[in-house]
Amino acid sequence: MIPRLFCFVIGSFCLAACQQHEAGSSIKKKKTGDTKLIYVQPFQGISISQTQYFFSELKKVYPFIELKSPVELPESAYHPARNRYRADSLISFLRDHTAAGCKTVGLTNKDISTTKNGIADWGGMGLGFCPGTACVASAFRLSRSATGRQLFKVAIHELGHTFGLPHCSKTFCFMRDAEGKNPTDEEKSFCTDCKAVLLKQGWNLG
Repeated sequence: MIPRLFCFVIGSFCLAACQQHEAGSSIKKKKTGDTKLIYVQPFQGISISQTQYFFSELKKVYPFIELKSPVELPESAYHPARNRYRADSLISFLRDHTAAGCKTVGLTNKDISTTKNGIADWGGMGLGFCPGTACVASAFRLSRSATGRQLFKVAIHELGHTFGLPHCSKTFCFMRDAEGKNPTDEEKSFCTDCKAVLLKQGWNLG
């Protein structure tokens, strides 16, 4: 069993409102085996276009998803000293609002942070537990010219952790370790090994 760890996507340049049940959000395939429903939960402030882009791209590789209505960021997660939101607190909030046997990915445009490497407020792009029920991805530190595409890669990386994937040594893989940078433009797909794990859990990766 993969130990319960957490991954916080970091970087020096980039640290890694849609209606519910809108057209195209219905589940078109029957879930079988260990497949789980993934809720896409936008927080207030993330753009409609970014949310819709992520939802449509995720649906191509994982059909069992549902788009939820935007919600306010919980005040309990706010860290006023740096005008950031605590990623672990956001995950706790999402986990508390996730039905049993399901997973949730939260999307925000606010800066997020966690405690890492002895630093109490380490800023980043995303956080996910391995394995876990929920994860969060932030567009705050992403390239303004490619936010949608980069946010998808950050979020699918964190979702991969919730499905039990650790970091990967393949530089092109979505599960590579950011190692203090924003490598999303170099990431192309899940590698063969990571893909094999996800295929067993209902992912449609071709």
